[in-house]
Amino acid sequence: MWPFGKSIKQRVEEEMKKSPLLASQPVTVEESHGVVKFQGIVSNAAIVRLLEATASGINGVKSVDTGMVGIEENEPETVPAVDEAEVQAAIDASAIAKSVYHDISNNGELSNNPIDVLQSGTEVVLRGAVDNEHEYRLAVQVASAVSGVTGVNANDLKIVEGAKQKHEAAVAEEVAKVSAPGYVNIPDEWYVVRRGDTLSEIASSLSSSVDDIAKANGIHDVNLIKIGQKLQIPR
Repeated sequence: MWPFGKSIKQRVEEEMKKSPLLASQPVTVEESHGVVKFQGIVSNAAIVRLLEATASGINGVKSVDTGMVGIEENEPETVPAVDEAEVQAAIDASAIAKSVYHDISNNGELSNNPIDVLQSGTEVVLRGAVDNEHEYRLAVQVASAVSGVTGVNANDLKIVEGAKQKHEAAVAEEVAKVSAPGYVNIPDEWYVVRRGDTLSEIASSLSSSVDDIAKANGIHDVNLIKIGQKLQIPR
């Protein structure tokens, strides 16, 4: 979606891949109408909080659902263990970006601009578009004023005349598309295997078939699936 060139889901996935702590966790992302849903297995509860914090700085995210994220602390072969202190440090850093995003979203001049607020250590990264030079400087000023921010990288914050209107038009177009009569979007789903799962139960719960799932994932023995394994569910 303009001006990012990527959907909300893609931008969340991109930030997860940038984080060594999250990139190793078998978690998938779905998004609908601003609700980001995570599904999979993680090594501890702190990772769940980090997922929430990571998604919260993405423009357009209204809420984060981690109800389908399970915790398997004793499965190092399928869910890589992480240092909880390191995760907490990442959560604390993300809280800075969340505070910046809150202040920008509640600023009368900036609230309708499409701006992502991302985290890089104690530096925040602003990405998106604003209408003019004044709003650019204001965004940097607002970000810089937040406690804990040691620097602001605004290299990916562009000045585009009519940025607010362009973004609003892009959002309206997307809403109209998914609301149109007869519109059906059924992409392939992804499922992360949990303890006790069988392929037949997974197929039944997701209205698929064992044969289709096995074929899509190159599974030769349908009785052999592993905890943490990502399965593509064809539609």
